Amino acid sequence: MSLLSALISGLLFGAGLILSGMGNPAKVLAFLDLAGAWDPSLALVMVGAISVAFPAFHWAKRQPKHTSLLGKPITLPQRPVADRKLIVGAVLFGIGWGLAGYCPGPALATLLSAGWPAILFVIALLTGLLIVECYSARHP
Repeated sequence: MSLLSALISGLLFGAGLILSGMGNPAKVLAFLDLAGAWDPSLALVMVGAISVAFPAFHWAKRQPKHTSLLGKPITLPQRPVADRKLIVGAVLFGIGWGLAGYCPGPALATLLSAGWPAILFVIALLTGLLIVECYSARHP
């Protein structure tokens, strides 16, 4: 049941990204272009996502032992400390997002239909994850 739930959730997320146009890097870059032809639609998508996630997180916090609807344990995020790792990661994520117009979810959702730009982005993403994993193993 957990795998089916994960599959359905992933399909809904991917479909939402594609239907909202967030798989189109030009639309994302237009959102980031505050001085030019700014497109606020990404902000509307974010507000929609927050309006769904906020009550779900609120409900999850009130559950005994933080369990999901399927009875599986869930780990809720704690308030992060803005340490060096978080700041460097956020800066690198923002630079990559601004240059490519992709973030991981939309890149994976459009991987087969968007062609080489999405494929190259995912290769760069996986390379970055591997570099961080190797660095973290050597510098705990």
